[in-house]
Amino acid sequence: MRGLGPKLYCLFSFVAIVNCSGPKSVVFKTPVDTSSKPITYQEKKTYELLDVDVFASNEFDGARLNGFEKINDSTALVVINPENTPINNSPYYAFKTWSKHPKSFNFTFKYPIGFKHRYIPKIEKNNIWSIIDSTSIFKNDSLVTIKVSLSPTPQTIAAQELQSSSDVKYWYTQLISGKSDKVRLNSAGKSILGRDLPVLNIYKGNPDKKELIVLITRQHPPEVTGYYAFQSILETILNNTELSNQFLSNYQIIAFPIMNPDGVDLGHWRHNSGGVDMNRDWSVYNQPEILQAVTYIERTLKKTKSKLILGLDFHSTWYDIFYTNEDRETTTMPNFINNWFTALESNIPNYKVNEASANSDKPTSKGWLLNGHNAVGITYEIGDQTPKEDIKIFGEISAEEMMKIILTKNNNN
Repeated sequence: MRGLGPKLYCLFSFVAIVNCSGPKSVVFKTPVDTSSKPITYQEKKTYELLDVDVFASNEFDGARLNGFEKINDSTALVVINPENTPINNSPYYAFKTWSKHPKSFNFTFKYPIGFKHRYIPKIEKNNIWSIIDSTSIFKNDSLVTIKVSLSPTPQTIAAQELQSSSDVKYWYTQLISGKSDKVRLNSAGKSILGRDLPVLNIYKGNPDKKELIVLITRQHPPEVTGYYAFQSILETILNNTELSNQFLSNYQIIAFPIMNPDGVDLGHWRHNSGGVDMNRDWSVYNQPEILQAVTYIERTLKKTKSKLILGLDFHSTWYDIFYTNEDRETTTMPNFINNWFTALESNIPNYKVNEASANSDKPTSKGWLLNGHNAVGITYEIGDQTPKEDIKIFGEISAEEMMKIILTKNNNN
């Protein structure tokens, strides 16, 4: 690095970035290599099986289709590969398909060796999503085949409902319209491929010395049900009730509605365009999305002379579950988790909290909140198949009880 000035040196060394202006790293028991790794891009195209007049396309944001081959006159092989490996065993797929004439047709999914089908297919017709009927799903060992009625009108078959970066932007633009007294739209920076990293700053009045809550979602692209819970919580926080107005007069929120826009729009199984699981980079911030989000949080805390008390990171998995840290006594709100979970069970009909508690050995957001800020960190996981109407209720009550508890936290601690 001889001959480089200090500013230029910062561009070449993460250590220099930290020392010059960036956030401090957080030490974890089990470090993870989050340096960028090559990814394989899909070939964007429309596949044509002309002898059976069936077509499939991945030419849209959020698509994942790596090959489409005829097996016989009634069945096609749908080839799905990840962006790179090693990777979590959660194969994601999304493609549009149609035929020249109405017909029933079968699609058999092919994943690389070692990967198994996870997501029950969803089908979108005329902007309406539905889950494929179980009688149209056939399993033969590791192979899964679905039977679909095709027509000249394209329909989308996907692992989860599509929520591209443009869909997310449309949602939060509508959400914040007319609420300039409570929410400001900013940008934390850009993704590797130049997509915006939007952030919502939410509070009433002056934010100085208002303790901070951070909400995060879509670190992992297909985890849409967690994103729906994030939506419901934010909509409740901004619903202009006496509770929400009181809360936002005393606290501030930073909300990141799409942390991994590249991975979302590229149809990735799990990683960003740097080929990395972003929820393992909350230590040394090798990936620019995490670095910029952490920098934004730290600068907000410094600017408003505040402290971070709570972070919720929204994900999806096979079932509803909260991942929490075991260490609580010395955190910002030692009683919050127990009080919150008790309130959820008391206010959601027939609901039982499913919790798994352990301090994060690996550099996840939950661990960063604890180890970096002594804040309460929770990974809020929603099941892949949890109905949207249930998610909306979970989100509304989660937000309401969270606000009530935090407003009275000084009495509870």
